[in-house]
Amino acid sequence: MATPDAQNMHNYLAGVSFISLVAPNEDLFYETITYYTDLGFVETLVYDRSNQALSGQHDLCFLSDKETWLHSDSEYEGQGTAITIKVRLVTSSKAQEHDPDHKVLQDWRGAKQALVLFSPNLGDIIALLKEKNYAYQMQPNENAPCEVYTYDPLSTLVGFTSKANPFTTVAAPLPAAAVEKKKARKVDPAPDSGKPKRKIAVMTSGGDSPGMNGAVRAVVRSTIALGHEAYCIYEGYEGLVKGGDLIKRMAWEDVRGWLSEGGTLIGTARCAEFRERPGRLAAAKNLVLNGIDGLIVCGGDGSLTGADLFRQEWTGLLEELVETEELTPDQVAPFKTLNIAGLVGSIDNDMSSTDATIGAYSSLARICQAVDYIDMTAASHQRAFVIEVMGRHCGWLAVMSGVSTGADYIFIPEKPPPEGWETQMCDTISRHRKLGKRKTIVIVAEGAIDRNLNAITSNYVMEVLVKRLKLDTRVTCLGHVQRGGTAVAYDRMLSTLQGVEAVKAIVKAKPEDPSPMIAITENKITRKPLVEAVEMTKGVARAIKSKDFAQAMHLRDAEFDEYYRAFIATTVTGKETDKLPESERKRYAIIHIGAPAGGMNAATRAAALYCISRGHRAFAIHNGFTGLVRHNSVRELTWLGVEGWAIRGGSEIGTNRTEPNVDMGMVAWYFQKYQFDGLLIIGGFEAFKSLSELRKARAAYPAFRIPMVCLPATISNNVPGTEYSIGSDTCLNALIDYCDAIKQSASASRRRVFVVECQGGRSGYVATMAGLSTGALAVYTPEEGIKLEVLMNDINKLRDSFASDQGMNRAGKLILRNERASATYTTEIIGNMIREEAQGRFESRTSIPGHVQQGGTPSPMDRVRAVRLATRCIHFLEEHGGSKDEVHSNKLSAAVIGIKGAAVVFSPMETLESTDTDWQNRRPLAGYWRNLRGIVDVLSGRKDSFSDADMSDEVEEKATAKVAGKEPLPATTAATTS
Repeated sequence: MATPDAQNMHNYLAGVSFISLVAPNEDLFYETITYYTDLGFVETLVYDRSNQALSGQHDLCFLSDKETWLHSDSEYEGQGTAITIKVRLVTSSKAQEHDPDHKVLQDWRGAKQALVLFSPNLGDIIALLKEKNYAYQMQPNENAPCEVYTYDPLSTLVGFTSKANPFTTVAAPLPAAAVEKKKARKVDPAPDSGKPKRKIAVMTSGGDSPGMNGAVRAVVRSTIALGHEAYCIYEGYEGLVKGGDLIKRMAWEDVRGWLSEGGTLIGTARCAEFRERPGRLAAAKNLVLNGIDGLIVCGGDGSLTGADLFRQEWTGLLEELVETEELTPDQVAPFKTLNIAGLVGSIDNDMSSTDATIGAYSSLARICQAVDYIDMTAASHQRAFVIEVMGRHCGWLAVMSGVSTGADYIFIPEKPPPEGWETQMCDTISRHRKLGKRKTIVIVAEGAIDRNLNAITSNYVMEVLVKRLKLDTRVTCLGHVQRGGTAVAYDRMLSTLQGVEAVKAIVKAKPEDPSPMIAITENKITRKPLVEAVEMTKGVARAIKSKDFAQAMHLRDAEFDEYYRAFIATTVTGKETDKLPESERKRYAIIHIGAPAGGMNAATRAAALYCISRGHRAFAIHNGFTGLVRHNSVRELTWLGVEGWAIRGGSEIGTNRTEPNVDMGMVAWYFQKYQFDGLLIIGGFEAFKSLSELRKARAAYPAFRIPMVCLPATISNNVPGTEYSIGSDTCLNALIDYCDAIKQSASASRRRVFVVECQGGRSGYVATMAGLSTGALAVYTPEEGIKLEVLMNDINKLRDSFASDQGMNRAGKLILRNERASATYTTEIIGNMIREEAQGRFESRTSIPGHVQQGGTPSPMDRVRAVRLATRCIHFLEEHGGSKDEVHSNKLSAAVIGIKGAAVVFSPMETLESTDTDWQNRRPLAGYWRNLRGIVDVLSGRKDSFSDADMSDEVEEKATAKVAGKEPLPATTAATTS
């Protein structure tokens, strides 16, 4: 294989056809391979000491630890010589003497030469050497070179000449295996036949936010996967105006590892020039010169406003550029339309028409972590802390951190407190102190104001607490720590899915279509008209300025207002006038069933406090149905008893997997004894099944003819009736932190693959979403199983990946396997198969995080959604009460609360049992996340392109005026502000 066979030898007249190089260590071995593959050589044979060669022949005199054969063939028929290079690693050898003075020699041709290669296009070789930062010398001069010389990592002089070899007439054919490998390494897939190839650019602008890099990665890779060219515009609008090197074409590997990076790696800057027409003229010219006709902007409302203005002026800008002769009519002819899509990157979550912006939940995580730490020292010293968070025009961070941490009082710009708020705040905090609370937390948004638009500062709040309540008070301004750090799981998923959707929007855009803003409503990625969203956002600021605070709250999303009212409802005022009449007060039971999940305690606390604020009594059934039957473990929940539960993981009232059929009669007897008027079951599939059993038992046991609702809480997210379960976000955050550390370990050794086993039961949700968040090469789930053919394809993909980067790219590889994906192909077996098939070129390790995935402290998303859904559940129990017969005949009186698409819904248990449940596998019949598998595989490089299903356009253009499940919570009569 190194030389032509004997039958064809007469076709070769002369010339070097084979050279052997020896590397003294592994670093130089891989550097040399990288050097020659950069120059177009292809690996054809790989040896390992313990294995045969790929050809099946033994090397009886083998002295090398590792060996590879590189083949190069002239692409010009009849010219040049086929060259094969054998690179061998012999750790006992010494390196070729490297001439330290070769760079100062006037003519490198005087040095010892090893090989000279024919290349008609020396310009390409020079550009490649310059890009790779390899030293080189041109002969006879730089203006008209016909020879180029450079040194490889082993100090071998390599020459390139544009003069045809006069001794060789026929070049050796490239081996078939090398041809296939060369095809497999192709980065940019060819575009679909008949479809024009587009150039799509992405930029980040305004303030940075965690998750922006994930959006850029998704845009670049989905653009390439669709057969188009991807560009990044560095330094925001400044790069768009200046052009040049700030507009760079991106390859697939350029964005590897970006998911786990914070901030924005392509930079951001505020650009005053772009606000003026000359700046926009320069920007338009740069886009045309680079052939870019699609622009995706990730930033805040100001950045998106500028982008839409740019599009509106586009035709006029091109006409002016032609008139001033900066561009020709032929140059601008292909660019009659500029398509723009907006991604909202903002930690303040201040964009209307979307529930969340990229980076908001990561920022909230930093705030909650800081407040959790402060909470401990505050309780130790019985102190009060005033914490200032970001949010000049939006109080989302203040509201959500207040809900997540159980704060006593919050200040936001959209809903200022009433006149005399100092007295109201002090009364609320005094009542909390009298109930036994040892600490006080007040959260102030930086843009907080009173009803006269005067700023409410954190220092002034501290003065009020010190003077009126004599509390030892401290002020903490969290500042830019809220903006830093890596993105949490939700922001990684959000940015990735929105990035893919933005590319789809650009590719399918028509000239008359309005510019879309990619949004999320509940759990559904949607498109909204960018202009309308920006106008609504600016309307909030105008409403605040005109003191129309009701309108300001109205222009925020319904979710924002609901969370605010949930905070009010769970911050007990202690006034009898806030409660329902005595005749309408109920006795509600709360029970945990299944494995612990982050947010269970937050949900229980919210439900109990909401019950207390309404005048109801809340009872906890400790240790599940087993505790009820065996130990009569029913305890009433008090305000002080649950006050600190918001930040605690696990289950404070205990949980187990036992279902009520352990002793249905005894369960019914206790229900009758305590005269429960409603039941809230919090847990996973066991909780779902328990509700099913209790519903079916109503015919025999009248005690169960009460409204009952299941609030899904499980890391597996496998409960029918919902796309989101409390605890799943905490699990994903713990898992991606684990995987980030694993990838760091893998990258340290350069050539290592980790097979990580994920929890999730028979549901592949955790593995799939973790794969989306970490950029795993492959994900194995129970729904799809594992086949030998799939495993071998993935191993081949690993071979190609390591062969293309030669281990020099410091990014480890991950494979995620669900614990129930296959009974045969276990995590250990997969790791062993990869190790065996790697043939010494890379290695594999296995890792099982186990119960680490259940997480410790619940994530902010699990906390806030627990509060929101729990208060909804108690409201549901209130609405569906009545006589035993009325409840028994009402199908909705036993239901599961869940998030489906763009709505929060209550699904009747009877319907879910028959139409939506895979009882054998303990999961829903269909999971929305299974539709994301194609995106996971494409962005990881496992698949070359999107399927038709991946590209189906099912997003909503506009949100409906009234979304199901958005009904307001009944607020307490006095607590109208906080």
